[in-house]
Amino acid sequence: MLWAAIAYSAGLLIGRYAWRPPSWWMVAVAVFGFSAIFYSRKRPPAGFALVLSFFFVSGALSIQSNARPDATSSEYSLSDGQPVVLTAHVVREGVPQQRDYGDLRQRADLEAEQIEMDGQASPLRAGIRASFYSKNASPESMCEFRYGQRLRFPARLSRPHNFRNAGAFDYEGYLAENGIHFVVSAKSNEVERLPGFAGNRLEQSRSEIRHGVIQKIYALWPEKQAALVNAMLVGDNASIGRELLADFQRTGTYHVLVISGLKVSILALVTFWLLRRMRVNNLIASLTTVTLTVSYAFVTGVGAPVWRATLMLALYLCARLVYRRKSVLNAVGGAALVLLLIDPAALFGASFQLSFLCILIICAIVVPWLERTTQPVFSALKNPRSTAYDFALPPKLVQFRLDLRSIGGRLERFIGRRLALPGLVLAGRCALLAVEFFFISLILQIGFALPMAYYFHRSTTLSLPANVLAVPLTEIALIACMAAIGISYISPAVAKVPALLAGIALQAMAGSVQWMGRLRVADARVATPGIWLTIIGTAALICAMAMARRPWRYALAGMALLSASAISICVGPRQFQAVPNALEVTAIDVGQGDSILLVSPHRHTVLIDAGGIPSWMHAELDIGEDVVSPYLWSRGLTRLDAVAITHAHADHIGGMKAVLANFHPRELWMGVTPTNGELNDLLQEANELHIPIKQFKSGDHFVEDDLTFRVLAPPAADEEPIRKRNDESLVMSVRYGQTTALLEGDAEKESERQMLDEQPQADLLKVAHHGSATSTIPELLAAVQPRFAVISVGARNVYGHPRVEVLERLAAAHVRTYRTDFDGAVTMYLDGKTVIPLRGDR
Repeated sequence: MLWAAIAYSAGLLIGRYAWRPPSWWMVAVAVFGFSAIFYSRKRPPAGFALVLSFFFVSGALSIQSNARPDATSSEYSLSDGQPVVLTAHVVREGVPQQRDYGDLRQRADLEAEQIEMDGQASPLRAGIRASFYSKNASPESMCEFRYGQRLRFPARLSRPHNFRNAGAFDYEGYLAENGIHFVVSAKSNEVERLPGFAGNRLEQSRSEIRHGVIQKIYALWPEKQAALVNAMLVGDNASIGRELLADFQRTGTYHVLVISGLKVSILALVTFWLLRRMRVNNLIASLTTVTLTVSYAFVTGVGAPVWRATLMLALYLCARLVYRRKSVLNAVGGAALVLLLIDPAALFGASFQLSFLCILIICAIVVPWLERTTQPVFSALKNPRSTAYDFALPPKLVQFRLDLRSIGGRLERFIGRRLALPGLVLAGRCALLAVEFFFISLILQIGFALPMAYYFHRSTTLSLPANVLAVPLTEIALIACMAAIGISYISPAVAKVPALLAGIALQAMAGSVQWMGRLRVADARVATPGIWLTIIGTAALICAMAMARRPWRYALAGMALLSASAISICVGPRQFQAVPNALEVTAIDVGQGDSILLVSPHRHTVLIDAGGIPSWMHAELDIGEDVVSPYLWSRGLTRLDAVAITHAHADHIGGMKAVLANFHPRELWMGVTPTNGELNDLLQEANELHIPIKQFKSGDHFVEDDLTFRVLAPPAADEEPIRKRNDESLVMSVRYGQTTALLEGDAEKESERQMLDEQPQADLLKVAHHGSATSTIPELLAAVQPRFAVISVGARNVYGHPRVEVLERLAAAHVRTYRTDFDGAVTMYLDGKTVIPLRGDR
């Protein structure tokens, strides 16, 4: 089954990237299918190869015939930001969350029924992710929106929007996989509840049970602990603050906060063990375990990860019941094949890949090593007083048992016969379990070095010690939480006992994660591995799996190769992507904000601003962590030579704190900007990271790696006072050869008029203030005479940027203009003689 799953996966991969007419694949499926049937009895090796070929072509046919519908077509082609009145019903509900700024929000997924535009109603079938909010409300005062309820409310319908940079998260694709085509935000008090119910009763029952469990959680534990329990058991981590979530991510323990195979395994293991200890029949114990895990997967409703683990567990226990050889790899392959038949596109998701990689590493590498090392010692600890059992063991293990009895005999003088030898056996088993757990964690961290670097840009520096502490505490907390919730339905008073134990375990787990997450070493980040490093890391993992059951020298060689590849992925140098003999100026798509990357001919890097979201927008997104950093990592960058902040507005410096932590620049440049709270925090972070701070004013100039920087604004602090915060912007011209770029920040008319005295000329203009009418005056355009211009601006922004009059001025001056909201990241190469434009979404 594992070989079949691998062949089918290879077919999916080829079918996705090498399109052929479906008729080709259908003919191939028929040919290989009939050939496999014909040869399966006469020539088994040929039949086996033909069966694998059948699965291969079936996978290619499946991925090409199951393409998802284009959400930009037909009924989904509505204008962005269109004011409409929606009629829809709830298909997935969220828990109302109290934000730090006083608002109460509830997220819900809806299925649209009808849409009204300009007074005309028409049917609409589309998935919608809605955020309902209420100002200064309490959770008790806001009515929850529950599954099946029909709602009618005014809203502005918007399509999901990706940041179009290399390395950016595919938010549109993520929502499309969940059937979401639009996003809306609406006020709770404007929502009208309509009569009737839409949905199915089974799903309603699941929703009611889940809601009841959540209520029990918040009744048993304080709010912070309840948020952790809610994440661990139900899969809703919306109540956990971003800082704590970041600590779990830094330490590689984020998996304990999500519903995963780990939780299913713990639940199944404890259930089956208890039932067998209670002398329950093997068949009944297996069926009860499977039923309980299926029920848990149904109630949580978090989708594929739990169902994958549940399916593997069911296959394994069913094979055990019919006395088949219990092959975990066979169960893994069977589960993978079933899930890929249901949803072929799941293969390309990180969740699917990480889940099965984890089990493959344990089964193909860890288990063979443990069978050679600790498992024989475990067998030697059985029946310690039985001399007859000695004859069934190898000489070395028999000698071990004799030494154990000898030590036990000495201890009998102090603690008695009943405790001496059993105590030694118990201590030995605990020590072996600790060694096995440490070994499993170590191998998993080594094996996961490549996907952790590729998907999350994190090294596994602290994963091992963090997981050694977090996973056992999670097991204790999980069992105690389930016991507390179950008992609470019978006796809430008695349920407080396991709830207290769970709270202590949760507090210890969160405390250890927070402590490790605050260490500077936890901020070690890595760039996206290149294609060759990815191939080498994958090959090393396959070799380690293939050699694990070979003689010792081959097994050790496989582990050494895997460890070397992991080290090179985590700490090895990256090939930074740059164009020689040219100055690169890239406007990164950060939405409504600024972030400009400069790369010199000798790969000297400067990042000017890092985007950000104003606090009044109350967004959870960190532009520096979630947008700017992934782009820089995708380019192979792990360190910046300098960063510059133009002025202290959130849409320019909001993401800089994450950039400082992730890339540890050698210098921080700024103008003579008056400080505020956000800028003070940023400067304090720079001081803690020992980053030198340099201030510049109008008239300063310096040379960095063949680049000549000239500062045009702001004026010195003792000169004419600045009236507007935007006019505090650090404005620089960067010259390479005979080509120059002018980077204005958010400078407005007053600052631009002062620049005219410096006689600025540039081939490339970074348009000031996102194309606002307050900037880019005609006099400046006449003086600068740019041939190209870039406007960094957010799609559907509320300010109406860029203004029509600014675009008309640029067009009248014959300036070729690019915009990040239309073109994504925009790159310009200044080779010393001319400017070569290149759009980032190429």
